[in-house]
Amino acid sequence: MRALLTALALAAAPAAAAAAAATSIEVSQAWSRPAVAGGTGAGFLTLTNRGKAPDALTGAESPVARKVEIHRTTMAGGVMKMGKVERVPVPPGGKVILAPGGHHLMLFGLTKALNAGDRVPATLSFASGTKVKVELVVGTGAGAPAMDHSHH
Repeated sequence: MRALLTALALAAAPAAAAAAAATSIEVSQAWSRPAVAGGTGAGFLTLTNRGKAPDALTGAESPVARKVEIHRTTMAGGVMKMGKVERVPVPPGGKVILAPGGHHLMLFGLTKALNAGDRVPATLSFASGTKVKVELVVGTGAGAPAMDHSHH
């Protein structure tokens, strides 16, 4: 029995290593603002591609939202506009920040309120086929780079 378990563990090891190697996208600083049930929330995060091949964020889903879309805020002629985008490229060795005023996730039809301190589960989908599970921490800017408002 021990020999069989060892053989199974050894057979599974290369598959696990391959899966780990295939996931070259690292997600950090994932956060969301508070939002009301039935309303729309937003998700912000940093994507880092640790691999040698380009990839792109192509979608997301969350059990607390009816639908999740990737959006981008732009300025055109002094007017701020927001629209859906199909993908956000993440170059090899590069970093992309989804933040207020730029690319972000829109969580439509929230099934529950997002309150400060909550953790919102989401799964990000990439062009490579990679899926990455994340938790957005709800706050007024949790995970966002701290702003230094001191005057020297």
